Amino acid sequence: MPNTALPILNISAYKFVGLPDCLALREQLFERAQALGLKGTVLLAEEGINLFLAGAAEGVHSWVKALQADERFADLAPKESWSEGLPFRKLLVKVKPEIIRMNHPAIRPDALPRAPALPAATLARWLAQGHDDEGRPVVTLDTRNAFEVDYGTFEGAIDWRIAKFSEFPAAVQAHREELLGKTVVSFCTGGIRCEKAAIYLQQQDLDGPVYQLEGGILKYFEETGGPHYQGACFVFDQREALDAGLAPSTDIVRPASEAHRAKTA
Repeated sequence: MPNTALPILNISAYKFVGLPDCLALREQLFERAQALGLKGTVLLAEEGINLFLAGAAEGVHSWVKALQADERFADLAPKESWSEGLPFRKLLVKVKPEIIRMNHPAIRPDALPRAPALPAATLARWLAQGHDDEGRPVVTLDTRNAFEVDYGTFEGAIDWRIAKFSEFPAAVQAHREELLGKTVVSFCTGGIRCEKAAIYLQQQDLDGPVYQLEGGILKYFEETGGPHYQGACFVFDQREALDAGLAPSTDIVRPASEAHRAKTA
């Protein structure tokens, strides 16, 4: 369990929802977070919101409560973890074309049915028994960048060594045969990439069910303790990577080359 004796609360959340007013919303969210002393990054686009913020617990909870007062975000449930210090150097609230860039305009999760979400406990059980409840082989598909995968991933996960998420559709086309007739569970850090990925995969006629891991790796850690996962989970802040207890990892095996590592906010 997270150590709530630590002073800094870190949250992450996303939601695909139509935001035609994202420019005006940017000013509101920035001013409120700045007044509360929060640091981190909030990304807004017409397709939704993606956020990583940290600060004193009272300030973080106040900001989230105000956000949830907007009915579009009423069901937003941020994932929480704790740290000794602020893992971000500044506060950024940006408007982007996409909250996670795929460069595939037809994939708009705010306007399309959501792919089925697989609870963490169900994935843990399937991995333990070696198949889904229908006896079909299960494959876990890592949708993260290659350097992130090198910090840790599920045992036997498919990793196509993509350098950025916009390469994912081409990777699917190149490796489609690997997925045919199987139960595919796409996953990422917190759920945002695998949600888009699962919608794309559903359109590929793979002759098997496609799921996204609900809440990603971090939710899997929180709810199961991390069985069948090897290593740590890279996060885009100064903590670098989290262990299965959602604490900064003390046993990081860093990739040999971090040339593609994004700079932290």
